[in-house]
Parts: sequence; C-alpha cells; structure tokens
Amino acid sequence: MTINFNGLATGIDTTTLIEGIMAADRKPIDRLKSDKEYQSARLDAYGVLSGSLDKLLTDVKALNSSDNLLAKKASFTGESLVTATTTTKDAIEGSYQIRSYSFAQVEKDVSQGYADKAATSFGTGTLVITTGTTTPVSHNITIDSSNNSLEGIVKAINDAGIGVKAAIINDGTSTPYRLVVSGTKAGDPADVGFTIDVSGLTGGSYANPIFTETQPASQAHISVDGVDLYSNSNVFTDAIPGTTLTLDKADNGATVSTMTILQDKDVVKGKIQNFVNSYNQIMTFVSSQSAKDGKTAGLLAGDSGMNTIKRHLQNILTNMVDTGGNFKSLAELGLETQRDGTLVLNNDTLDNALATDLDGVVSLLAGNGTKDGISVQFETYLKAMTDSREGFLASRQNSINRIMDRIDNRITQMQTRLDQREKTLQQQFSAMEELVSGLNAQGDYLTQQMSMLANIWSSKK
Repeated sequence: MTINFNGLATGIDTTTLIEGIMAADRKPIDRLKSDKEYQSARLDAYGVLSGSLDKLLTDVKALNSSDNLLAKKASFTGESLVTATTTTKDAIEGSYQIRSYSFAQVEKDVSQGYADKAATSFGTGTLVITTGTTTPVSHNITIDSSNNSLEGIVKAINDAGIGVKAAIINDGTSTPYRLVVSGTKAGDPADVGFTIDVSGLTGGSYANPIFTETQPASQAHISVDGVDLYSNSNVFTDAIPGTTLTLDKADNGATVSTMTILQDKDVVKGKIQNFVNSYNQIMTFVSSQSAKDGKTAGLLAGDSGMNTIKRHLQNILTNMVDTGGNFKSLAELGLETQRDGTLVLNNDTLDNALATDLDGVVSLLAGNGTKDGISVQFETYLKAMTDSREGFLASRQNSINRIMDRIDNRITQMQTRLDQREKTLQQQFSAMEELVSGLNAQGDYLTQQMSMLANIWSSKK
C-alpha cells in the first residue's frame, strides 16, 4: 500500500496538488458529460414533438369515421325518466313519449329475528329452496349439527350455488339477527322467483324461519309511444333503433317525458377544434426551435426533417379533395391559416357549412365510402412519422441514443485512465517524500557529525 506523507518532508501539500492536476485532466470528461446532457435534452425535445404528433394522429382518426361525426343526441322536455345514449349514426331522429313503470329487481325474502346468529339452535333436516314457478327446480340443502346456526344456514345456501344468496342483517332490536334470501337475477317472477320450505327442519330451540317477501322479482317496464317494453335489466337496447335507454326513475307511469333525438353537430365542431388545437401545438413547437426576434434557438434548430414535417402537414392542409360533396378543402370549413403557420377556426363559416350541408362536411373529412377524405391523408403521413421502428422520430431517437452510448463508453475509458494516473501521481509524490525524508535524515546526521568534529577540534586548542 502506498503511504502518502502529504508534504511532511517537502512541505508541499501534495494532496491539493494532485487534486488540481486531476481536475485539469478531468475537463475532457466534463465536456463529454455536458455533451451527453445536451443530447439528452434533444432527446426530450424529440419526445415532446413525438407526443404532439401522436395527439394529432388521434384527433385525425376521430375525423375519419362518419359514425363518429354523424352522432345523434337526445334531449328531454320536462322530467327525464331515462338516460339516452345514441350508439350509432343510425339512431332515428324524432320525438318519443316515454313513461316508466318499474325497475328490474330481484326477489328478497326476510325471516323473523333471532338473538344469536352463531347459536346452533335450529332444527336439523332438509331445507328446500325451489327456483322458478313455470319450470320449478327444487334444491335440497342439508342442515345438521355442524351448520344449524343462522351463520351456518347462510353458508349452506350460498355454497349450494342455486341462483339465490343469503345474508344476515341486524335490525337493532332485542332479536336483531334476520336471515335475508335474495335472488341473483331480476326478471319475470315465473323465471327468477323462489320459495323456501323449512318444514323439513325438526327439533332445536329456535323456531324455524318464517319468510316474508319484502321485494318481488320484476322486470323493468317502460312504454315508448304507448308500446310496453320489458327488460331483465334497467337497460333497454331495442326500444329505439340506435339508442340505448337506461331507466333512472320509475313512477308507475304517472309521468310522461318527451325525448327528442337530433343530429349533434357540436360533435363535428368539437372534433375539428381538437384537430386545430393539436395541429397548432406542432406548428408552435417547430417555430419555437428557430432563432428569431432576439430569441435563442431551440435544441432542434436546423433539423431539416422536423421542418419537412411542418411543410408536409401544411401541404396536406391545403390539398383539394373531391369526394362528391360541396366542399373541397378545409378552408371552406373555416380553417384559416395565420402568418405563424397556426390555424384559427372561423365558427361562423363552420356553422354555416354544418347547417347547409352536413353530409358534405362529413364526406370531405371522412370520405364517401368509395373515396377517402382528407383525414386519411393526414393519418397515413402521421403513422409513417410516428412508426415506432422506422418513423422519423424513431430514427432521430435511435441516432441520439447511439451518440449517448458512445459518449458513455468514452467517459468510461477516460475515467479508467484517470484513475490510473491519479494512482501513479500518488505513488510518485509518496516516493519523492520518502526520498526527501531520507536526504533530510542524512543531512541531519552529517550536520551532527560536523558539530562533533568542531567541538573536538576546539577542545585540542
């Protein structure tokens, strides 16, 4: 092991001296680290651009479906009894008179109360539960000394898996524990109702449960324009073509609700505005990378590929597309280009286009079934640019990653050499200290000998 005397012999602060030498020698590594930070920042910048292109691609896809663009919406006059969701563009427009009668519900039967839910005090034998009345099916459940408690009966019913479930409730009285048996499906009582026969249980200090039906099984019941409709859930999918109704309130037909289904032009406007916002985000980002008006250039300044993306998107934006409708370009829908390359949506122009020829607007955007709309041109180009393996952004990111890997390798190599150099300097300075220390010792010895000789010489005079 090298011993570092740190200037004991020479008076030189060798530790500080070595640190200074190594700091100077490490400057190339510091520059490499700075280069890596710069490349990492560029990688982040490409990530921002990639995210913006992905967002634009998503918004373009939303314009490439007539089903999405020709959505319908439901509104209500007076009290709303249902929630209406238009599921396709084929939802039939018009007004509908709706009444609601009852919710879909399962049957619930509740027993009298008992003082102890864990006491094995019931009789033993066979508990019979019969499900359905049109085609009844009986299920025998064995109750013996291992399960003749309220908790045991609940478990036995649930373990049987017969289309009913059991639970214990606490009603807060002196005999609080009551057995509740519920069906697992709502619907026609003839199909999902059940009966419980406890006559097969004998003995025991607790009386056999006596069940009271607190809620009968039933189907959801509504009427649309006087036509009665039933469902085993509270959802009606076929009451109105292309529209799903979910029952929110049932009042036995006392209230009439008027539902109107119309074309929802706000959907088209919203999707076009989303496109404009995403497009502007890209234009703004690309412009921010250029040095102008005294501003510092961005990290991607001078990237010709990035500027090519901007020009290509601008070219698609101004393309003329003839899909047989009245509109041939996005400018006719109110998309106006500004000097900085961003877009402004003229709502008056768009509203007029939607009011006069909605089908023409949709045809320009999504195509007419035989010819693609302008959204397909955007989608095709953006998919190529954002492809995770061969796209523009992937190639840039892969290139930067390779540069950063080379920098890491160079740093590792240089650091290995610097570690060896520092070790060598420590050994050299330690050897110098040892040498000087030895010379100092010899000098002290010679000085002592000369002093002795001088003393001897003086004494002989």
